[in-house]
Amino acid sequence: MLYDLFHYLDQLDFPGAGMVHYISFRSAMALILSLILSTITGRRIIEALQKQQIGETIRDLGLEGQMQKKGTPTMGGIIIIIAIVVPVLLLARLSNIYILLMLITTVWLGTLGFIDDYIKVIRKNKDGLSGKLKIVAQVGLGLIVGLTIYLSPNVAMRENVEIVHEGEKTEIVYSPTVKSTQTTLPFFKNNNLDYRDLASFMPNHRTAVTWIIFVLITIFIVTAVSNGANLTDGLDGLAAGSSAIIGVALGILAYVSSHLEYAAYLNIMYIPGCEELAIFASAFIGACIGFLWYNAFPAQVFMGDTGSLTLGGIIAVFAILIHKELLLPILCGVFLAESVSVMVQVAYFKCTKKRTGTGKRIFKMTPLHHHFQKAGNAGIDAIIQRPFVPVPESKIVVRFWLIGIILAVLVIATLKMR
Repeated sequence: MLYDLFHYLDQLDFPGAGMVHYISFRSAMALILSLILSTITGRRIIEALQKQQIGETIRDLGLEGQMQKKGTPTMGGIIIIIAIVVPVLLLARLSNIYILLMLITTVWLGTLGFIDDYIKVIRKNKDGLSGKLKIVAQVGLGLIVGLTIYLSPNVAMRENVEIVHEGEKTEIVYSPTVKSTQTTLPFFKNNNLDYRDLASFMPNHRTAVTWIIFVLITIFIVTAVSNGANLTDGLDGLAAGSSAIIGVALGILAYVSSHLEYAAYLNIMYIPGCEELAIFASAFIGACIGFLWYNAFPAQVFMGDTGSLTLGGIIAVFAILIHKELLLPILCGVFLAESVSVMVQVAYFKCTKKRTGTGKRIFKMTPLHHHFQKAGNAGIDAIIQRPFVPVPESKIVVRFWLIGIILAVLVIATLKMR
């Protein structure tokens, strides 16, 4: 909205209106505006949630400081969504297909999470929305994103097809702008993987099968990352802080992918139009950091599924749009560890119960962050026979943030580590 206004004023030679054409300026403004919105609206939303007695129900799991969280307002993800959507609507080009897809993702998963929280908190049904309905909604979003990328002529890229050496100068030669199912493969010299190679078993229908594979992968990634973020949201500030770190890395990747010279220097795919995603990333980072004002230990509000599902879905779709989805296992390593810990725990418990009649656990408690909170030497600590002292919640969160920062730096480094 403001972009169109200032673009019009620039045509009238209005002083300073031309700044709106700089991505760096609009990104900075989006970051500042999202920070202001999240901090200012946050208090009012928290007060409104308290008046409606929308508090978290806590089961006593024997974790230090756990019962003190009882009654803390939840559904605070509304703060994050407002702080993302408003700056993007004001500062981004709303005709850009990438921005439209990100807005759809934010509203779609925000609504899904809100319904789940509403059923849990307002209707007092602790099970919330059924797992099947959640999966159906996530699959539906994956279909929308995958099919839009397939059908829209505005979603295209230029592949770096040749490196020409002329003396001391190196030039990257790009293909014409085309639709592509290629993605970045980390750590490999020729680091572009084409999903078309996975459809070689059906040469007569290769294009159709390639896009079917791509859509299925999109659905899987959206579902996996959004659920991973949901599992990570168990300690004050953990999900919001980890998401902000991931957002910084994704914003950098989007910016360099949209800049022909930077893309050529890094020998990565050039994606015209995705520079607008840097504005979305800035709003995303600002919203997460601003939310930490109230969510850092001890939390005044929890994001609930309204926030966690939204954050995970945004990260997944963002990475897919810039053809960097195969970097997510590294970038979202914290989310991945949380998800894997749950799956391993459940599988091992069922396997041992079937064999011996008594289920055993690898971790004292999952998701993984709770393992470090719980006292005792059960699970893996009993195997290595190491006395274990529970780690304070704030220290666990900061350590997970540090791991997230290391992984984000590693992802950026993979652009040259090949």
